[in-house]
Amino acid sequence: MNFIAMDFETANRHPESACSLALVMVRDNQIVDRFYTVINPQMPFDARNIQIHDITADDVKDAPTMAEVWTQIKDLYQPGMLVCAHNARFDTNVMKQSLARYDIQEPHYFVIDTLQTSKLFEPNLANHKLDTVSEALNVELWHHHNALSDSEACAGILIAQNKEFGDEPIKNLVYQI
Repeated sequence: MNFIAMDFETANRHPESACSLALVMVRDNQIVDRFYTVINPQMPFDARNIQIHDITADDVKDAPTMAEVWTQIKDLYQPGMLVCAHNARFDTNVMKQSLARYDIQEPHYFVIDTLQTSKLFEPNLANHKLDTVSEALNVELWHHHNALSDSEACAGILIAQNKEFGDEPIKNLVYQI
């Protein structure tokens, strides 16, 4: 499979408050490249979010905005591109709202959600959280809620599921943004 695994962390409860982004590029079921950046959301951080991901306003004060990050990554989002995320509804909404803040139109792409694939392919797990699924599939998750670690784990989950179950059952869960 060829896809991009994507993960955002946010500064607060608002989806347009992206404060970090990681992309893991996969070609032929192999990780071939990684992109990680902190993002200046230009809005306050909530203590709860800081507790989750350990990113503070000081960490991002000199970081690029989402508009600036978009200039670096937009070419990855070609029509027909498959993007993978664990709980994709969250990450795709963060992408949409963070871009909309700067009047940037969200690109059209296809999405596969490893939360959904895991519920289908791993029905007997106690839950389908990223750390639980990663552990069950022997996929490394070296720092949960670090966007790069989460993206790499998400990629590893989809690669493992693709190797075990093949393309067809996965294609049935793909939807378009």
